[in-house]
Amino acid sequence: MAQDRVEAVERALTVLEAFDSSQEHFTLADLAQATGFYKSTLLRLLGSLERHDYVQRGGDGRWRLGGTPSRLARRHAPSRQLATRIQPLLDRLTAETGETAALLEMQPGIAECRLVALPDADLRHDLRPGQCWEIGTTEDPRPPLPGGTMECRALGGDPDFPSLWLTLSGPASRLTPQRACRALERALARLHETEETAP
Repeated sequence: MAQDRVEAVERALTVLEAFDSSQEHFTLADLAQATGFYKSTLLRLLGSLERHDYVQRGGDGRWRLGGTPSRLARRHAPSRQLATRIQPLLDRLTAETGETAALLEMQPGIAECRLVALPDADLRHDLRPGQCWEIGTTEDPRPPLPGGTMECRALGGDPDFPSLWLTLSGPASRLTPQRACRALERALARLHETEETAP
């Protein structure tokens, strides 16, 4: 109903709708044309949206979507299904190896930890869901790990969850690449067996 409308919220949502486009970066003029708002109004709205990471402003002054919309989108059913399928696999991988097992998602220029299982050890690779870092290539989601090692395997094969990687990481003195690779291969084989036997 009309009396339930909050004008500032309506305007902020209109700004967000402008980002629903194949275009990834927008100048202030682009957004003014798309929304019909004055640039001064847009700057106030974008400032609030930026503080909550709904949008981000690049060094060139252009705007793009921030991390919050995708984080909220992952709360829908497929994400819960993902946790149901993958978290037990990570828990088992950590129990068997004593190292950090994680599921990473790659987006353009960024990798994010989606799920993680941590070993009960003082010396370990500490990862947290939602933790992000910059990456230089879509073929390698690993963060810098001084003194540590991380091996990765693309999950692949699932159109609901593209760009996902299963990883095992820990101190280089304890986790060799060969040991990590063998553990990841076993985990992926178990995952595929589970998928094949699922009703």
